[in-house]
Amino acid sequence: MTEKLVDLGNGFWSIRGELKLAGVVDLGTQASLIERPGGGFVMLDSYTLPPRVLEQVRKLTDGGRKIEAIVNVHPFHTLHCEAAHRQFPDAKLYGLDRHKEKYPDLPWEAETTNSEECQALFADCLEFSVPDGIRLVCSSEHIHAGSVLAYHPASQTLHVDDTLSCTDLPFPASLLPMSGRLDFHPTIPLSLEKREGAVDDFRAWARNIAQRWSDCRHVACAHSKIVTMEPDGFEKQVLAALRRAETPLKLRKAAPF
Repeated sequence: MTEKLVDLGNGFWSIRGELKLAGVVDLGTQASLIERPGGGFVMLDSYTLPPRVLEQVRKLTDGGRKIEAIVNVHPFHTLHCEAAHRQFPDAKLYGLDRHKEKYPDLPWEAETTNSEECQALFADCLEFSVPDGIRLVCSSEHIHAGSVLAYHPASQTLHVDDTLSCTDLPFPASLLPMSGRLDFHPTIPLSLEKREGAVDDFRAWARNIAQRWSDCRHVACAHSKIVTMEPDGFEKQVLAALRRAETPLKLRKAAPF
């Protein structure tokens, strides 16, 4: 994934980043920049902006002074928290408990990203949703399905890390049906809360966001690309992804706690 700033219109810019495995394979990562109605800006997720992108962001934000907050939405996306704070030291820093545990010396705000108190601070430009029925942090650090989803109604853009993902395959594999579509993260079943009703709660949550954000036209996925869809495409794709997840969800539901 080439590092770049993508203007999706109406005050939303997607920052496409790099995350190289063993220094070779680029898994991709992301951040997003949102302009608030009052002229300030919010950054979703932390990323070390390379010089060209940093210059673009500074031009948009009066040298970075208009970036009011950096809001981290995935508990395991922590690599760039320190660097983002260095690049924009005046921005308030919000994160989940794991961010604070990982970097206790950073000046974190008291409100965690998954709290109603934090989300209310940005209600002028963003809607948030925390998946029901699954854990944000599991005992295994290889399970990264849980995150806080952030929707920007003005641009009809959803910023999501891992919970919803897209497999972006090169040609000729791009011809396969799974390429380019939205899917729930394959570790969702392993992320389920160990209680009765967790699967049903997750299903209900998925159906709710499909309907609530049915006007969504762009989904910025962390490790692949921006998925652009036709009207009503988001609802159809989320419900289709839920149907594909039914077998592993049912198996997990039947397993003993």
